[in-house]
Amino acid sequence: MSYANQSQTNSTVGMQYQGLLALVLLSIVATVPCCVFLFINVTMLFTLRSKTVFLETSRYILLFNLLFADTVQMALGQLFYILSACRIWLTYPVCGVFFMLEDLSSKISPLTLVVMSLERFVAVCYPLRHSTIITIRNTELSIFVVWTISSLNVLTTVILLLDFPFEDLESLQMRDFCSTETMLLGPMSGVYDKAFTYSLFVSAGVVVTSSYIGVIIAARSASTDKASTQKARNTLLLHLVQLGLSLSSTIHKPLVMAIYKVLDRITFVQIQVFLYVCMIIFPRCLSSLIYGIRDQTIRPILVYNLCCQWRGSLSHPVVPAKANIGILITS
Repeated sequence: MSYANQSQTNSTVGMQYQGLLALVLLSIVATVPCCVFLFINVTMLFTLRSKTVFLETSRYILLFNLLFADTVQMALGQLFYILSACRIWLTYPVCGVFFMLEDLSSKISPLTLVVMSLERFVAVCYPLRHSTIITIRNTELSIFVVWTISSLNVLTTVILLLDFPFEDLESLQMRDFCSTETMLLGPMSGVYDKAFTYSLFVSAGVVVTSSYIGVIIAARSASTDKASTQKARNTLLLHLVQLGLSLSSTIHKPLVMAIYKVLDRITFVQIQVFLYVCMIIFPRCLSSLIYGIRDQTIRPILVYNLCCQWRGSLSHPVVPAKANIGILITS
């Protein structure tokens, strides 16, 4: 009898050990890519503030704003993941601060993509008027409008949250993990958040798609620079992909909850990590990958900053004649 009990105890301990080992491995799989992409994003942000050409070009200023919002979202997403993996419950005020930051940055990204798409549309369809329309002052004004719209949305959400009777709670300690869904306490908060989010993404999708169609039409004109048009068309297409991936993050939680009801715990955790990497982390690092690889002005300097120990081998990068990157790097 004692032998059977000992065997059962050993089996239980073994299963617990395997479960802990699986949790650690899955946490590494989820954390390592996020840390790598956070490092790349932060380096990209530093790169966009390191040279005068980036500070005086509208599309790079817009890219910095987009990348900043994506980096904040990625960092907060990883923080939420670590808190849930460690089973740490926050208080409502602390979670509310994180929720406001996440909500603010999540709305800035699609709005910035809209402005960047319009900038590319003007550059291709109205090249002679581009320098007068897309000025530094107008770019800063558009960024101010983006932040204002996002801030007003957060303010409205906070006002709706204040209607919840917090005084009736026994404690401000949360009974669930901190996330967007757990902070939408009242019925009106959830309805407003869905209405604003879906309206925002539909509007952004219409604007980016219209810009893409306008560029395609402009490509048929004989007076249009074909290479520039092709590049702008590819950029707008990538903006559509970015927008779709950003929208996919809004269905992450409902999708996870639906999977949880039909799968066993081990399989569920594995799929949850996969969805987290694909739907939360990957869309936030897409901007740095797109521009860090495709943009001939950013790429040599970004590589230089990422691999600063290779300073000697990167002192003479191969760059187009239009972009004197050698001077930029050594200045």
